[in-house]
Amino acid sequence: MALQLNHLSFQFHKFPSFSLPPMASIRSPTVFMASTLRSGSKSPSSEVHVQVTHSMPPQKIEIFKSMENWAEQNILVHLKPVEKSWQPQDFLPDPASDGFHEQVKELRERAKELPDDYFVVLVGDMITEEALPTYQTMLNTLDGVRDETGASLTSWAIWTRAWTAEENRHGDLLNKYLYLSGRVDMRQIEKTIQYLIGSGMDPRTENSPYLGFIYTSFQEREHGDMKLAQICGTIASDEKRHETAYTKIVEKLFEIDPDGTVLAFADMMRKKISMPAHLMYDGRDDNLFDHFSAVAQRLGVYTAKDYADILEFLVGRWNVEKLTGLSGDGRKAQDYVCGLAPRFRKLEERAQGRAKEALTIPFSWIFDREVKL
Repeated sequence: MALQLNHLSFQFHKFPSFSLPPMASIRSPTVFMASTLRSGSKSPSSEVHVQVTHSMPPQKIEIFKSMENWAEQNILVHLKPVEKSWQPQDFLPDPASDGFHEQVKELRERAKELPDDYFVVLVGDMITEEALPTYQTMLNTLDGVRDETGASLTSWAIWTRAWTAEENRHGDLLNKYLYLSGRVDMRQIEKTIQYLIGSGMDPRTENSPYLGFIYTSFQEREHGDMKLAQICGTIASDEKRHETAYTKIVEKLFEIDPDGTVLAFADMMRKKISMPAHLMYDGRDDNLFDHFSAVAQRLGVYTAKDYADILEFLVGRWNVEKLTGLSGDGRKAQDYVCGLAPRFRKLEERAQGRAKEALTIPFSWIFDREVKL
């Protein structure tokens, strides 16, 4: 799970998607087609599928209203006051100091030692972090917990804004590090970020906070050069706090509504947990996300094994195997979810056995230098 850099490790928390076995589920009739059109691209879209909206029964909104005080006491405590938080400048050369140019020179010398494929993964993760406006938008699509005014004082709205503010530092820090390194094509990276924010994301959470918080629990679970290792470790410590908050929300939902929550868990896993940046595009490569993911998996940054490990962790954390009093559909969902991790491990073993010689392709992020997939 960790990427080794000069015997130092760092981890990133966003995962590519993996195919999952199907499971029947009921769908709302409210659907429309999702597509991402790109100027100048020969591909008409990067993703087209039937979308479902507002699938959660309206009466369940009351569950989240009833959790307001609980969220204030149990979720907001995982936020850090701004004055006690690290800022990107804490880890970067000080532009106001006399030694700024020497500090930048030293950073660039260290960056020269890192292989191109590490930079591809680092850039891909930075781009994912920089698409933060999309993730705040996604959280504010969730019925019962969205920020209705932009400055709402509900616990859910306060969490979303403060979480966004904490996450915002991650992309800022990685962006500035990569800019100073001199190893990457910042204009191509900036184009990719603009394309990605414009494309949005579709985690298929259907405006349901059940599905939304399961998705975020999964994503936050995962997250050299001494300075780079320090940077990535600092970001990972934030992600750990955020993961704790999201898993606690779902844990509470299992306590209040075990049947509805296990059905949502199975539904989310059936549809697969896709990486937030699955619509990634740089103006050239219509399969950029797949290529970035292939490099990341080859380096062991995130693989099918990690996916299975996280799934196994969440099943255990939420005591899914021990749920009782479920409906017939609930028991089927329970069996489905509890059996997925072993299934993934077998798929990974088979994939390793069928591994073919990797292709080598150019990445615009690193001036079209070629990297093995």
